[in-house]
Amino acid sequence: MKDIKKVGSIGLKTVVYYMCTTAFAITFGLIGGNLFKGLFPVVTTTDLAYETSSKMSIMDTIVNIFPSNFLAPIAESNMLQVIVMALLLGFAIILIGDEKNQGIVKACNRLNDVFMKCMEMILKLSPIGVFCLLCPVVASNGAVIIGSLAMVLLTAYVCYIVHGLVVYSIAVKTVGGTSPVKFFKEMLPAIMFAFSSASSVGTLPINMECVEKVGAKKEISSFVLPLGATINMDGTAIYQGVCAIFIASCYGINLTFSQMITIILTATLASIGTAGVPGAGMVMLAMVLTSVGLPVDGIALVAGIDRIFDMGRTVVNITGDASCCVVVTNLERKRDIRKAKKMQ
Repeated sequence: MKDIKKVGSIGLKTVVYYMCTTAFAITFGLIGGNLFKGLFPVVTTTDLAYETSSKMSIMDTIVNIFPSNFLAPIAESNMLQVIVMALLLGFAIILIGDEKNQGIVKACNRLNDVFMKCMEMILKLSPIGVFCLLCPVVASNGAVIIGSLAMVLLTAYVCYIVHGLVVYSIAVKTVGGTSPVKFFKEMLPAIMFAFSSASSVGTLPINMECVEKVGAKKEISSFVLPLGATINMDGTAIYQGVCAIFIASCYGINLTFSQMITIILTATLASIGTAGVPGAGMVMLAMVLTSVGLPVDGIALVAGIDRIFDMGRTVVNITGDASCCVVVTNLERKRDIRKAKKMQ
């Protein structure tokens, strides 16, 4: 937040753009999931028990975003409340001033390093865990579950393409003042690398070169792209929506409107803290499922093909970062022109 404060208008435009496109993305994912829902058969989820939770109104959902105390959300794994709690603590740390908060900032960073190392160790063992989780499911359902996964993949990629071509083309053309054809043509090297590596952070250097060819300023791209690799996860948000609908369908559950609103809020906020590395979407999916009372065990149904999901969603993520560079560059250019006219 301190970096955003320093760059002023650039930071504000960037964050607003990222939050809006992420909300659009998760909405596309939910719409796509519901449109193809009829093709997702209800399968027998062996050893994955689920008890239907009581339905809540939209007002209850809004009220329940805010924790009654700071320890309950952690104990209850209420991820949306954990995110709100983290934001409140973050703002408080900034407001007490640099002289007083240096120690706690360093402590938070060190703890983050420790937790990331723990996640790295877990991810190395995850293929074995995923195999063990999938075995009883596939053994019980046979080819039915494999066919379901193929339809989920198709649904996700249709949503990826629609979001990329529609939302980014409109943004780049209307607000960015650049031809969508030129934009996607120059972005092709970064798109190909992102698809093969499935890493937003790994694609950063190539993405910076591509956006400068499109016309983005280096001082803007050097801020917007690294920030986007951390907080802008449009492709991952689409993945959350599609997978949430699929997992709910497998358990024979129909998500309510308030639950879908919760998914949009959780996915948009959770994307801010999701690392731009392969497999990070799985962690975010656990947050989304928990927020609407769906069983986290359902992740086993899609974990086996997560890498294929990851390749497409990474392309959407880095393309969204690049479109933001183009948009912010054009807006800042217009702002500079207005300032120059006033001075005359």
